[in-house]
Amino acid sequence: MLYQIIGTLTGLIGMMLSIKRFKEGKTSPTVFIFWLLAWGFLIVISISPNVTSYIANIMGIGRGLDLIIILAIIGAYYLLFRIYIMIENLEMEITKLVRELALRESEEDE
Repeated sequence: MLYQIIGTLTGLIGMMLSIKRFKEGKTSPTVFIFWLLAWGFLIVISISPNVTSYIANIMGIGRGLDLIIILAIIGAYYLLFRIYIMIENLEMEITKLVRELALRESEEDE
């Protein structure tokens, strides 16, 4: 019973924070929808944990917990990939800015 309360409260707080970030323009619509679905899924499985077993059986996975672990691993790899892409883009932008600054400084020195 306690995990149901904690899970539901966590999901509701997550939804409120997601809505706040979206209204402030800090989150894209796609990311906003993703987080709303993720928090909603947390609330649903907190209230009715048997849902995961039902979905797992449909997907041919043995247990509901296995489904959650598989989804968590896939989600973690996706987030790592997104972070890697962001870091590469930042590195390219920094390189571009440093080149431009170096060219400006060399022009000023002449």
